Amino acid sequence: MKALQIPVVELPRETENLRREIRLFIQQKIDSGLIEPKCDSWLSGYSAEFSKDMGRRGWIGMTWPKKYGGGERPSIERYVVTEEMLAAGAPVAGHWIADRQTGPLLLKYGTEKQKHFFLPRIAKGECFFAIGLSEPNAGSDLANIQTRAMKVDKGWILNGSKTWTSGAHFSHYSIVLCRTSPQDPDNRHSGMSQLILDLKAPGVTIRPIHLMTGEHHFNEIFFDDVFVPDDLAVGEIGNGWAQGMAELAYERSGPERILSTYPLLNELTNILIEQGNTESLNKVSRLISRLWTLRNMSLGIAQLLEEGVPSNMIASLVKDMGTKFEQEIPEITRLLVSVTPSVNSESLIEKYLAQSILQSPGFTLRGGTSEILRGIIAKGVIQQ
Repeated sequence: MKALQIPVVELPRETENLRREIRLFIQQKIDSGLIEPKCDSWLSGYSAEFSKDMGRRGWIGMTWPKKYGGGERPSIERYVVTEEMLAAGAPVAGHWIADRQTGPLLLKYGTEKQKHFFLPRIAKGECFFAIGLSEPNAGSDLANIQTRAMKVDKGWILNGSKTWTSGAHFSHYSIVLCRTSPQDPDNRHSGMSQLILDLKAPGVTIRPIHLMTGEHHFNEIFFDDVFVPDDLAVGEIGNGWAQGMAELAYERSGPERILSTYPLLNELTNILIEQGNTESLNKVSRLISRLWTLRNMSLGIAQLLEEGVPSNMIASLVKDMGTKFEQEIPEITRLLVSVTPSVNSESLIEKYLAQSILQSPGFTLRGGTSEILRGIIAKGVIQQ
């Protein structure tokens, strides 16, 4: 078996100025009471105004061409912004998906009309996207989707449903993976396409899926004879599977797969330092060393994606390892400190612990279940 080739990326010293600028920005928001940090903030932390503030500072669409509203800045600077926002638990859910993967998808496959319409709005923090992938009867078998789009004059008629769609209730659009031709028994991945769906279009129904806490992040979406114009089809009709898999590499390898529970880890470390609890700090140090390794892997994949190197297998590996790591943090916290988790507590560690316990079951499901990811990894190893 060949060794994985992941480049080692050194952060330029110039990024430290950017990092300090971001931290000051976030701290000012916290001090003024405009935001409240939380764990898993890229899914559960929504603030339309915060997203607009980030857009005004040029922190969304940072690497995109200026002619589409981007900043043409190095991908490593975008990584620093992403990392700092997650580590602070800032409310970035509004623009997260659009910035992370919808933008790169449209840059690669979109028409000029689509790029000029959507990308500047995303970069300003004014246009949010959801992703319509999972379906009620397909489970983790994405190739078994049944949502269909039938060709009509000047567009498509969409029927079907999606589930576990993060942020659909506050998003303006969704990229929907659907069947535009019958499934080929010899090629289950054929006949799929991606359409941009206006979530306010007639025939679209969004229903909330509430967590145990009553929080609302996930949704079901139903399509009942929804008309989608031709100019909202993304890329080549029938190439949806390949486009979607390329898109998922961005989703699976980012720092959000290792930093969802970082606010809890940081607070735990601070408490153990104050207590002078050397034995427990030694146990936490093992977590931190794993975090450092995963971070370096994530940085390396970011470099590969910028260079256009196919990274789906390595991204799947980082996602699998990263989400298991995130889930371990609340478990280890419960063993090292005696606190009562409560989402309403004034104690940060009690609040972060409660948030992490309640959110963590979904970590190994979203973006591809661990079982599916390990299948991708195994196939990639064999093909090497």
